Amino acid sequence: MAAPAGAASLPSATAEKRGFDHVDTWIFDLDNTLYPASCDLFAQVDQRMSSFIAKTLGVPREHARHLQKAYYRQFGTTLAGLMKVHKLAPGPFLDYVHDIDLSVVPELPELATAIAALPGRRLIFTNGSRRHAENVAAKLGVLHLFEDICDIAALDYVPKPEREAFDRMLKLHDVPAMRAAMFEDMPHNLEAASTLGMTTVLVHSDYIDHPAQLKIREWRELPQHIHYLTRDLTHFLLNGIGGRAE
Repeated sequence: MAAPAGAASLPSATAEKRGFDHVDTWIFDLDNTLYPASCDLFAQVDQRMSSFIAKTLGVPREHARHLQKAYYRQFGTTLAGLMKVHKLAPGPFLDYVHDIDLSVVPELPELATAIAALPGRRLIFTNGSRRHAENVAAKLGVLHLFEDICDIAALDYVPKPEREAFDRMLKLHDVPAMRAAMFEDMPHNLEAASTLGMTTVLVHSDYIDHPAQLKIREWRELPQHIHYLTRDLTHFLLNGIGGRAE
């Protein structure tokens, strides 16, 4: 199967062609997916996580950074680790880490056009807060195109990549998994999506924040749980949906 339009110069899928004709619900991750990783917005969140941990736990910043990444790898999100290990309330953490400068986020009218053209329902599914998703999506110029935002609080703080997070999201929004497409920048976050029957699209960039992203460099073909890969979400939506890129 040829790589879809906008796909990176990485292997194309070896699984049978799926297409998108059956999809009527379009689910998008937020960070480094809806907005381009090149704007480096998440770096601000990343640094504020370290600052929050250092201040709240009273540890040196270097140790705070270690805990941040260790919890991220072990529990799916840094917040999940802080809640489980240190019994921290999630609200203050989310408010602090998402208090960032959004001036680096561009307005993307072409992305808005591409999303508006998708037939059916559209949702944002994020490990961040609703407020953060609303602010960023509004800055991009796409917030009004989404039916709803499924944030970490709506999932009772169970994060992606946990299967339970996907089960809860699907139930909350009455989404049949087999009729949904999931767009995400973290490859391991697509494993549960694929298992449930969603069509999966990895939005790939050079931003590295997890060991799973480093493994992409070793791929000779796409894993079975990733059906499409693109470096350009807007181009993919405009040209790769419906099999037009084949």
